[in-house]
Amino acid sequence: MKKILIIRFSSIGDIVLTTPVIRCLKQTHPTVEIHVVTKASFYDVLAHNPYIFKLHTFEASVKTVVPILKKENFDVVIDLHHNLRSWRLKRALAKPSYAFNKLNIEKWVSVFLKRKQSLPPVHIVDRYLETLKPLGVSNDNKGLDYFIAPHEHVNLQERFGIDTPYSVLVVGGSYYTKQIPLQKLLEIVELSQRSIVLLGGKGDMSIAAAVKERFPGVINTCGVLSLNQSASVIKQSALVITSDTGLMHIAAAYKKKIISLWGNTIPEFGMGPYLTDADSVLLEVSDLKCRPCSKLGYAACPKGHFKCMLDLKIDSELVNR
Repeated sequence: MKKILIIRFSSIGDIVLTTPVIRCLKQTHPTVEIHVVTKASFYDVLAHNPYIFKLHTFEASVKTVVPILKKENFDVVIDLHHNLRSWRLKRALAKPSYAFNKLNIEKWVSVFLKRKQSLPPVHIVDRYLETLKPLGVSNDNKGLDYFIAPHEHVNLQERFGIDTPYSVLVVGGSYYTKQIPLQKLLEIVELSQRSIVLLGGKGDMSIAAAVKERFPGVINTCGVLSLNQSASVIKQSALVITSDTGLMHIAAAYKKKIISLWGNTIPEFGMGPYLTDADSVLLEVSDLKCRPCSKLGYAACPKGHFKCMLDLKIDSELVNR
């Protein structure tokens, strides 16, 4: 083999979860060129990964990158997205391919029949790697990778005046029902004995401002830092408190202590923090009958009570571990 293409279009966390595949593939086949195709908006997630020979991106339609990929004449295609778009891309390339098992039926049973036992106790990283068994690739159990460039390092003392151990509190998330509600954010900050740095995107600025208004001492970086700058802040932290987000997986890549708060999604989907610090904690309302209500999330709680987040038990020992 000379060239292998890995397909994973989105999103931040899902792409970070492919990094053991990329590393283990390169370790098993050192001379192979590993190419990855993803959406342009997620370029930074893999931009500095040393195991990738070439990163291909597209804006709106994957069709725009097909001619470029055809010219590469790949030996094998590894589909870690496994949807209609990736199937069309594989068909266009007409090369031998492997696709991972998304467990769509098992997830459907879990969501609509509330049978979590239908899901195998296997992390998605291990399912990704199972896809590469025909290529002789196995798990090195070194966990996730996340690489940033030196210029993306954030000097916290110079920029924010932080010179003591601090906790990161991740604000926001891809869906409302996966986000930590304001009430809980305020509770966490009040209990914390460390300095708190808020991380999030531009869409999280209003809720972060509400936290800052109540607790002026927090450092609010929402909408200010790039993704990789946020990764740098996580890398230097003592603890990361987050919901089911891409930043949670970046924290796992840095082997951080993580307190992960689970709303409408469940760790049994195979997306929990992977091989992270032993003191990490999964926090969920496990006996809530309406949970999980979705594989992804909603703009509002379908039941209107949002108990999956609001009923989470948070105490000082947890926040300051």
